[in-house]
Amino acid sequence: MTLSLGQIAEQLGLTLQGDPELVISNIAPFEKAGAQEISFLTNAKYKPMLATSKAGALILSKSHADAFSGNTLISEDPYVSYAQLAQLLDTTPACASGIHPSAIIEDGAKIGNNVSIGANAVIECGAVLGDNVQIGAGCFVGKNAKIGAETKLWANCSIYHEVQIGQQCLLQSNTVVGCDGFGYANKQGQWVKIPQLGTVIIGDKVEIGASVSIDRGALDNTEIASNVIIDNQVHIAHNVTIGTGTAIAGTTGIAGSTNIGRYCIIGGGVGINGHIDICDQVTITGYSMVTKSISEPGTYSSGMPTQANRQWRKSMARLSQIDEMHKRIVSLERKNSAEAD
Repeated sequence: MTLSLGQIAEQLGLTLQGDPELVISNIAPFEKAGAQEISFLTNAKYKPMLATSKAGALILSKSHADAFSGNTLISEDPYVSYAQLAQLLDTTPACASGIHPSAIIEDGAKIGNNVSIGANAVIECGAVLGDNVQIGAGCFVGKNAKIGAETKLWANCSIYHEVQIGQQCLLQSNTVVGCDGFGYANKQGQWVKIPQLGTVIIGDKVEIGASVSIDRGALDNTEIASNVIIDNQVHIAHNVTIGTGTAIAGTTGIAGSTNIGRYCIIGGGVGINGHIDICDQVTITGYSMVTKSISEPGTYSSGMPTQANRQWRKSMARLSQIDEMHKRIVSLERKNSAEAD
């Protein structure tokens, strides 16, 4: 797909300084963009490079525009404008087109207008698919599940019974929503399974990466509010709640019955304990371990940054001596106190 700079400026609501007829065929990295390509700049430290840029056009803030003599689109937030332009130029195909002959749609399923269902997908009885839903090849939508209008499921997603997914959501391949939570009782060494009687409720405009597992609730529901984004290979256990606007990076694990607030940012590889509360507007940096509730907004971190192996071995050796050092310090403090008396 191609667009002229004039069309881009109009559709994104940007001010154009330059040739409105120039046709843009691609978005390219700043340092590689050519005469028919567009790029953007957000980091001020690269501003000196603008003078030598060969891009056909750049998306820039007002504070950077004076350093580039070529075609410029002025934006209050160039990164957001880049995201919006990428949507305009997106060539990603549909998850499915039409209803494939091999798809199985059971009696009692309700299919909206303009729904597409890929090869070998299964839609069980009582399931409801809203208008313009796309179900990729090999997907499973269980009994009485509900999927809102314009939601897309890529290949091999599994949506268990009774799960509710809102409108304009996107689920990447191999994601599972509504599988059993990890609930067992122990009777004299034998594990007794606890059926998970709740479900999963997902709001509107939620995007979920590939191979994510979201467990259904044990008694109450697992709930994910609207406008949440979840990266690949995240595990969300039973009865977790996640507030509006929160972002969760890859390989994070959230244990059961934890409540995460609105507009939180959770880095990659974070482990979050169960039965705790995290308030709104909390940022947790990558590979942190959260074992207690967080009641104040802000940034939280844990873990040990990488070191050269030799230094790490010394640090670990000293760490093992902390208990003995503590005892010695207490002993010395008592001795000094006694001498002072």
